[in-house]
This record gives sequence, C-alpha cells and structure tokens, in this order.
Amino acid sequence: MDEALSLARRGWGQTAPNPLVGAVLYKGDEKIAEGFHARFGEAHAEASAIASAGDRARGSTLYVTLEPCAHHGKTPPCADAIIDAGISRVVAATSDPTPVAGGGADRLRSAGITVDIGIREREARELNAAFFHATQSDRPWVTLKLALSLDGAISGAKRSGGWLTGVESRAEVQRMRAASDAIAIGVLTALADNPQLTARTTPPPRVQPLRVVFDRSARLSSQNILVKTAREVRTVVVTTPSTRLPADLAHAGVEQLAARDVHDALRQLKERGVLSLMVEGGAGLAASFLAGDHVDRLVIFRAPVILGAAALGAFSGIASQEIEHAPRYALLETRALGDDVMSVYRVGAR
Repeated sequence: MDEALSLARRGWGQTAPNPLVGAVLYKGDEKIAEGFHARFGEAHAEASAIASAGDRARGSTLYVTLEPCAHHGKTPPCADAIIDAGISRVVAATSDPTPVAGGGADRLRSAGITVDIGIREREARELNAAFFHATQSDRPWVTLKLALSLDGAISGAKRSGGWLTGVESRAEVQRMRAASDAIAIGVLTALADNPQLTARTTPPPRVQPLRVVFDRSARLSSQNILVKTAREVRTVVVTTPSTRLPADLAHAGVEQLAARDVHDALRQLKERGVLSLMVEGGAGLAASFLAGDHVDRLVIFRAPVILGAAALGAFSGIASQEIEHAPRYALLETRALGDDVMSVYRVGAR
C-alpha cells in the first residue's frame, strides 16, 4: 500500500476534480504491475495496472489507495475491469465516499472477490483530503499557508518585500499551489506584492488554480498583474454585495463574487467547482479565516531570521487568548527545507 500511495502522488496537479489514486498488483511476493491515475479523463489507476499486467493479473491481489469505482464516467467502472481480469483479492486503503462512484467493494464481493478496506487509511484520506471533505461540507477544503520569521513575523518594519524563506520552501509552495483549485490573498497583499499567484511547476498543473482576491470595495488596480492576466488565468474579486466592480476590471476579464462574509464566499466558490483553496495572506485574511473556523490545515514555513518588534506579526489580527482557552493544533508533519522548517498542523477535528 505504501507503494500504491507513492504512485498516487505522481498524478499531483493533474487529476482534479478526481482524486489521486495508485495501484499495484502482486502474486505472493512478486509485483507484476503498477499504475496510477495520471490525468483527468485518462485511465484510472486500477485499469492502468491491469492493462500492464495482461493475463498475469488473473489470481493476483490488487492494492489500491481508494475503493474501485462502480460507475460509468469518462472511463468504464474499475470494479468491472477487476472482475474481468480475474483478480482474486482487492485491498483498498479507504472507501469511496461519493454516492455516484462508491459501491465498488460490494460489486466485487458479489463476484466472489475478497475485499479488505482500511490499510493506510489515514494517509490515503490525507492525500485526498479535499475530495473527502467535499462530500460533507458546503465549503472548500482550506489550507492556510504562512511564511514566518523565528519571531512570528511575515514582513519587516518597512514592508519592503523580498523573500523571507529559501529556494526549497518556495518550490514546495509552488507544488502546493499545483494541487489547489484556487489560491486566495487579501487586497493589501495584492497591492503590496503584485504576485502572479500561478503554480510554476514542472510539469505545470493541468489547470492553473483560480486566483481569488478578497477585496471588499474592489480597490484592485487595473495595473496589477492579476488584472492584466485575468483572461489567461481566471481571477475573481470577492466584494461586498453593495460593491460594483469597476469597469476597467470587468473589461480586463476579472470576475466578481459578491458575498456577505467569508463563509458565504467559500460557499459560492464551492458552487463554482472549487474543492480546495490555498490561502496565502496577508495577516488580516489569515485572521478572518482562523477566527471563522474556516481553516483545515495550517502550513507554516519558518525562516531562520528575526525581524524584531516593529515587524508585521502573522497573527496580530487575532484576538488575544488566555493559555487555557487557546486552541491547540495537532502537528501532522515537520520537514526541513534547506535552512527553513515546514510544519503542517491539523486545525480543529478535521
């Protein structure tokens, strides 16, 4: 199953809205084939492995990171392909939560195939967190990413810009973007940093993430790169319902999303097909998302620098808490990236 999970990650940034899935076929201790879902609309992992194995698949065990699908979509049901291939046992990391595609395990069992589910389930669900979240929430899966100094600041006193983190951390952020349906920032960050908000990876994502600017009164400048490239990469400005989008932004191709609050904006984004949202700043937007319980994963990139008392604190917009009442986040992962340290936290019970 560890091999299957590793294979699944090879589809990173290419499969959405489908999940990442990997599969391996074994006979005893011998691996006879492997496959993964490489791109949306192409063969699923199970079908790829079966095609590679050919007649050797008969009597084998299939290890797959998600319960095989049982519906006709862009490809035929994987459950049927497994039955036709004569596979004798299927081990799945986790069940498929979707009402359309789920049910493959029951079909396989009805055909006399042994099915076991629940091996490496936590890892499989974390790999496709947005996919599982989508079945039980009216908002996207939200990852809040912050780059901080050792003393918790996101920029120096003069707000002069420059890279806080190193090359390795910035590459990891690009990778995270590639697997997100949308990237969000606040208007002050857009005006100060003029970011592209694109995923610059090799290979590039199948579809560049939607760019979202939380901008209550539509202050975004027509000279901003997000506006200038809005017809190349979809760009949405989230405003209050009473705000009218300036004509120059509309003419440039910028879309407006009028929302009452953050939750209303998230609900509308999900209705537009956004299952995963990466929030990148600034401090005010981060505070709004955390205060509203709209964050599922908090990813901190901590750089080995100290910016001092006048620097902009990442959490300066959050109301103060006494220690006994402050929420505590569960640490899921820590990784060194050059001289930086990346930490991933689970926020709440998700």
